[in-house]
Order: sequence, then C-alpha cells, then structure tokens
Amino acid sequence: MRLNAKYFDLKEKVIIVAGANGLLGQECVEGFISQNSIVIGLDNESIKRKETDNYIHIICDLTDFDETEKTMLSIVDQYKKIYAMVNTAYPRTKDWGRTFLEEDIKYFNSNVIGTLNVLELSKKTKIKKLIYAASASCYGIPEKYPTNENSKINPQYPYALTKNIGEQLILHWGKIYNMPNISLRFFNAYGPKSRTTGAYGAVFGVFLAQKLANQPLTIVGDGTQTRDFIHVFDLVEAIITVATKAKNNQIFNVASGKETSVNQIAEIIGGDKISIPKRPSEPDRSLADITKISSELNWQPKISINQGVKMMLQIIKDWKDAPVWTPESINEATKNWFKYLGKN
Repeated sequence: MRLNAKYFDLKEKVIIVAGANGLLGQECVEGFISQNSIVIGLDNESIKRKETDNYIHIICDLTDFDETEKTMLSIVDQYKKIYAMVNTAYPRTKDWGRTFLEEDIKYFNSNVIGTLNVLELSKKTKIKKLIYAASASCYGIPEKYPTNENSKINPQYPYALTKNIGEQLILHWGKIYNMPNISLRFFNAYGPKSRTTGAYGAVFGVFLAQKLANQPLTIVGDGTQTRDFIHVFDLVEAIITVATKAKNNQIFNVASGKETSVNQIAEIIGGDKISIPKRPSEPDRSLADITKISSELNWQPKISINQGVKMMLQIIKDWKDAPVWTPESINEATKNWFKYLGKN
C-alpha cells in the first residue's frame, strides 16, 4: 500500500512492528516503509518479505523476556532512538475451536505476558510511542450502538479477556511510569492477507475459499447479524496517524463507523448459500462510534465495504490453498464454542 506522504513526517524514523507476519503486521510494515521509515519487524516466524535497506526482520518470541530484551537492546544499540513500536503480535493456532477456548494459555502468554515484556522493555529503551493493537471484542455484547470508548467492558471469551488485560497493562504503565502509550480498539479487520490457511475463522477467508471451490457460502444463523468491517489499509493509516499525532494514554476505536450484514457480504461475493447454527455469546450487531479519532486526529476510513470486497475478489486466487469449510467441518471445529459458551 502507499499512503499519502504529505500527512506524515516519518522519513528515516525507526519503527518496530511486533507481529510483522500477521494480517495487520504485514500491512503496517508496508505502510511505514511507504513513509520512508526504517522498519524492524519482529515475529516468532521467519520473514514473509525480503529485507531491504529500510526493512530488517528479526525472529523473536515476545513471550520470552530474555530473548526480547536481547533483541530490543541490540536494536537500540544500532539505531539509538526508536520513534515508535506497534504491537500487533497475535498467536497463530491450528484449530479455531481451540483458538478461543482451549488455547487460552497461548493467548494469555501472547496478549498479557508478551505485552508486559514489551512494556518493560519500551520503558527501559525509552521508545517515543507504544501503540497497542487492542480489540473491540472487549465490549462483548454492547448495551449501546454506536459503541464508544466509554462503553462497558464485558468480554465473552478468554481471547477477548486477555486482549483487554493487555490494554489495561498498556494504560496503567503509561499512567504510572509516564510512558507514551496508546491503545487502539480494532473492530472487524479484513484485507488482502486475511487468513488463508489453518483455522476456521474470519468470514472473508472462509467465503473466498468456498467460492473458489464452487461450494456454498456458509451463513451463520440467518445472516442478518452485522459487523463493523474495516479494511486493513484504513487501519494502517489510523496507526500511522496515531504515531504522529495522538496524545499519550488514549484509547481510540478504529472502525468504519458503518455496519454491514453477513448477507450483504455474501451478495457481493456471490454464489449459493447454506445456513449453519448461530453461535452463542456472539453479538447480533457491531457498530463503532469513531467520533473521537475522527475529531481529535482528523482520521476517516476511505475504503467502503463494496470497494474492499471487490479488491479481494481481484486476488481471490490467493485463497486457492485455503481450507474449504463445509457445514460438517465447521460443526466439528466449533463444537467447543457451543459446549462452553452455549450454557451462558
């Protein structure tokens, strides 16, 4: 992606992107590189893009304090000043049913222990700004729509809880130690690097693989449930805006500010449809109030859902190796969701 360079003064500034191989991490790397920054990607997996004069990739497990400390100190030793660190780290799992419920230790380690390690080392190395990729899942099933940053926190499953604990650490350390921390609550992100292998999960990866295989699109429930989908390119521009403009110790919703039903997504993608049972503890609606980030930082999303989905359809072959989910395989993958959350 290429951002409008006139908005940002980031030339030759050193940016660390943790979780550099993820959907958001990869696009963050590209976004900061487009601003002529020097970008250092951290991930516990090997590089997904070539190193260049302004991109270096380091394999690093953020949940290991000693390893992370050695990495961070070596970066500071070489570059002296770190302008910003963006923590998008996200543990990858092999089974979606385990993702939220049986692999909660993995999520705790990544979202809590890993975040704490990043905080301690950001404090030690005096990073100018630390940006945390939080999640709108902290709101659970909201009481009010659009949902603003002051809404009740009510996580419904372990992943959401651990992401919110990470956010609390970010804000508490910022307050106590006067650190320049920001938390961004992302709503439903999608984009060209949406999950293509492994676990059952995000609707776009599921639908695109099904369409390629000439299989019906699996609609959860009646498909009228809505989500506030935000294209990853818009997310990255929000992150870079926050890195250059935002005051410290703030929380911002980052979303489109519009709700789109699953049925609408299916209509844009096209093809036959089949219904599968609605999952418990999932909201019927998702709609963010983005007044704060819009008014304080003059940020607005630019990519409509129609435009974003059509962009993904243009590269649909990227999902040719993705698993093709059927009602039967989804039922198997999500059985623990119904087992543990169906009683709530």
